[in-house]
Order: sequence, then C-alpha cells, then structure tokens
Amino acid sequence: MIRLLLAAALALPCVGCASVVRGTTENISIATTPAGATAEISGLEIPTACVTPCVVQAKRNADITVAISKDGYEPQVIPLTKEVPGTGAAGFAGNLLAGGLIGMGVDAATGAAQDHKPNPVIVTLQPIAPQQPQRPAGPRPPKRPPTPQS
Repeated sequence: MIRLLLAAALALPCVGCASVVRGTTENISIATTPAGATAEISGLEIPTACVTPCVVQAKRNADITVAISKDGYEPQVIPLTKEVPGTGAAGFAGNLLAGGLIGMGVDAATGAAQDHKPNPVIVTLQPIAPQQPQRPAGPRPPKRPPTPQS
C-alpha cells in the first residue's frame, strides 16, 4: 500500500505534463491532387522526401516547410506554423496545478503543447500553362503596294 501511494505521489507532477500526455512528436499527413507528387520536408532532423499521399513524423518544436513538386505542375511551398491547441494548453496548464515547474520547462523546450498547422497538408496542384510558340525574329517581308480597285 505504501509503494502504491509513493508511486502515485511521484507520478502526480506529470499528470498534466503535455510531454507525457501528448508526446514530443506528431504525425503530419500530406496529400495532393493529383496524387503522386514528391513532398520534400525540411526542418526535420533528417531532411525527408515522400510520394503523396504520405505521413511523416516530426518533433512538435520543429520549423517545418513542405515543398511539393510534380512534372507538369507548378511547384508549391507550404510553411507550417506552430499553434497551441486546447489540448496542448490544457496539458501545459496542468503543470501549474500539479506544481510541475520542471514539466513546464520540458514542455516549453520540446514544444509538446504545440501542433503544426495545417495538418493535414492538402495541396491542389496547378498545371503549368503551355507556352505560346515564339515567332522567329527576322526581317519582315516587304509590304505589297495596294492594288487599284476597279
């Protein structure tokens, strides 16, 4: 019984800790229309590329940019922002209730209270407009004189 109480007392400061409740990583889903585009994700520990649709795991405190490319379509770059959703704020605030200043520091350092937005990343690719053929630059033919009308 004493061991159970001791274990509960030790775990209490982390009950509201976002690092424990939410984790320090999140999955980011990437989809394109049409599918089959290459998504290059920067800001991860190891730069990663995948073919859409795909999912990558990222640290919550990472500054992430997704570059999308596919032959015949305009490339797009989507920077992700970090926001504190209600669940992250609740986990972070839980540190105050449990007296976990250390937990607050851990949450701030790991970004555990944050989520990346947009998630999922959904991109509609725009076809590259066909280029108009250019006329060769050369001398123009001489103008013909007007013909007399009868």
